[in-house]
Amino acid sequence: MRLTCSIKFSKSAAQKNGGDDTVSQAPSSSPSSNPGTYSASQLKSRGVFLKPIWEPPSLTKKMPSPETFRLTKDLVEKRVKDNIIIVTFGNYAFMDFILTWVKHLTDLGLSNLLVGAMDTKLLETLYWKGIPVFDMGSHMSTVDVGWGSPTFHKMGREKVVLIDAILPFGYELLMCDTDMVWLKNPLPYFARFPEADVLTSTDQVVPTVVDDRLDLWQQVSGAFNIGIFHWRPTDSSKKLAKEWKKMLLADEKIWDQNGFNDIVRKQLGPSVDDESGLVYGYDGNLKLGLLPASIFCSGHTYFVQAIPQQFKLEPYAVHTTFQYAGTVGKRHRLREAMVFYDPPEYYNSPDRRIPFLAHLSIVVLPHHWQEAPLLLWGNVFDKAYVCLQFTPLCQLQEPSTAIVVLVVVVLYYNEKLRGFLSFKPSIPKSLLLDGEHNVESHFTVVNHQIKQIRTALAIASLLKRTLAQHHHNRSNNHHDEGNYENFQKHVRQENMPVVVVQNLVRCPCRSGFKVLPGGCDGVLASIMVMPPIWCRLDRLWFGHPGILEGTVTRQPFICPLDHVFEVDQCVETLVNVMLQDMSEQEFGPKIDIREYSFLDNPSLPKQVKESWLDVHLCQVGSKDCLLSNSSSTSGVVRLPRHSSEETLEKLFSSFKDVKVINFLSVHDAFLGFADKARERKFRNRVKRYVGIWCCVMDHTPGHIYYDMYWDEKSGWKPVPPQKPEDDHPPF
Repeated sequence: MRLTCSIKFSKSAAQKNGGDDTVSQAPSSSPSSNPGTYSASQLKSRGVFLKPIWEPPSLTKKMPSPETFRLTKDLVEKRVKDNIIIVTFGNYAFMDFILTWVKHLTDLGLSNLLVGAMDTKLLETLYWKGIPVFDMGSHMSTVDVGWGSPTFHKMGREKVVLIDAILPFGYELLMCDTDMVWLKNPLPYFARFPEADVLTSTDQVVPTVVDDRLDLWQQVSGAFNIGIFHWRPTDSSKKLAKEWKKMLLADEKIWDQNGFNDIVRKQLGPSVDDESGLVYGYDGNLKLGLLPASIFCSGHTYFVQAIPQQFKLEPYAVHTTFQYAGTVGKRHRLREAMVFYDPPEYYNSPDRRIPFLAHLSIVVLPHHWQEAPLLLWGNVFDKAYVCLQFTPLCQLQEPSTAIVVLVVVVLYYNEKLRGFLSFKPSIPKSLLLDGEHNVESHFTVVNHQIKQIRTALAIASLLKRTLAQHHHNRSNNHHDEGNYENFQKHVRQENMPVVVVQNLVRCPCRSGFKVLPGGCDGVLASIMVMPPIWCRLDRLWFGHPGILEGTVTRQPFICPLDHVFEVDQCVETLVNVMLQDMSEQEFGPKIDIREYSFLDNPSLPKQVKESWLDVHLCQVGSKDCLLSNSSSTSGVVRLPRHSSEETLEKLFSSFKDVKVINFLSVHDAFLGFADKARERKFRNRVKRYVGIWCCVMDHTPGHIYYDMYWDEKSGWKPVPPQKPEDDHPPF
């Protein structure tokens, strides 16, 4: 006998909206809902009804047929405004980038946008979020493909095909990569150049203008970057798109951007006129404009040179180029600039109940029970019904009148966010400003900061996890061997069949936890808020004199985290090496991080900002340098210098509900690990956090490794590897 049950789920809105959502709710802004170039009466006569972006379809609706999402002129026409359509595309791995891209545009009042979905998962998720989406028919993987990979180049070809498909519709096209954000409405700027067939961004790093004119084409040596460009549906642009597509489809080794540069530069010049800044390119008829890199920014002009700030200009866009950490580096840079949109949990993670083991019970049910309800304890999931299909045990005397069911009672542990740990770095003025800006002075100031970061990471590691006795709350109906009566009572209340437990297997609790009456409680560590890192030299892929000649990079400057720390070694969850799930057995407790601007972000909730404790270091034996929580009411606590593990854990156990613990200094805050095994694991972890600086001139290789424990090596000097066997990270 076999029993087949139907599966019934009480889905949450998030499940119906496409599954694991990066942003679980629509942004709080009220974006423009202008549906296009038609009046309301015209739209009505056409039978078109467009909902505002971010307004999801009714949950009672079914997913429309695939034909609905096919790219057609009619689909594009519904979104066009002032004859312009703004387009990006990607796969599900870039979902959070796409949501950020859309959010910036709708905040600017722009609704004439479309997103091309390269996989079904992205298409369905965007649809249920109320974002205009079309199917690119790519059937691509949902994971991050990595820059330069064959699939990455395939995505580039999709862009060219897309441009060639949309231009014949007769609309202006603003094509964008997903790893850029709009900071200001660019459409009025493009309208200043009505004669331009194509306006493109560039990788120019040396400014050619100091205002908002187009870059001077005669002085631009950087590549034309196709991450941001505007096309008008002219004969010249259509001809260019077709030839570009033909070139790429004929040779899969050609990178789309290189192909564009090769074609457009076949003939470059003369200027179209004396005023506009446009130049003839391609076949001598195409009118091309180079968007100024000072306001249509690259990763270098925005994050390193800070040109808009220096020239007092309003940037229109930032594209996350010129960085060293792949997708996670792009995300982190946008977070540093406070222009990336994260869900509320990123700023104040709520307590969560995490299932991690189960009681297993063999249960005999009457044959007439066609559906076997399964209660998931602690409301970890929505109430669900589970289909069970298997043959009953042979020893049952009457198999025709009974079935055997496996009942799983899930245990959980309470995951509680301890809060955020930050510190105020201390850097002597002489390390920043004295002497020449060279490799030695650069490493001196960076190493000084690395040492402080190491101390803060150690403190965060110590506060990683504590175990707290969780008093049983009967309303939670948690099950253990001591409250089986409550368990059966709850079974009856839920209209479940009265079960007969033939065997109960108690699994051992996960290492590091204890089974308590209410489950297992785990308290996460303070999340480390990284400080701003000051650099005296730029980082590039090649040898250079410190900063590029002609650039306006200030020295010193706050450099992006990926200039110093290693954030490009990713795991399947697409988090950087400082966040990845390295084995705790080998590397000790995981230490989460946040960007240096985190506590200044307007998205940080009020309850986090107002739950703040400053830690002031004091000298042992001095007045008031006593371990006590009596000063907590003033928001300040005193901690003796050279505190031990025991002292730190004892003090901060009193402040487990404080959201932000801020050290006014970490210099000499921690004496060191007493547990040598714990220290070894910590060292194994943080040694992998730092990366390289690149590169000295006239030496191969020219990179120099940062070392988290540089101060323990007598005579350490910042020099590149002298022999091939020396060319490895210091661990």
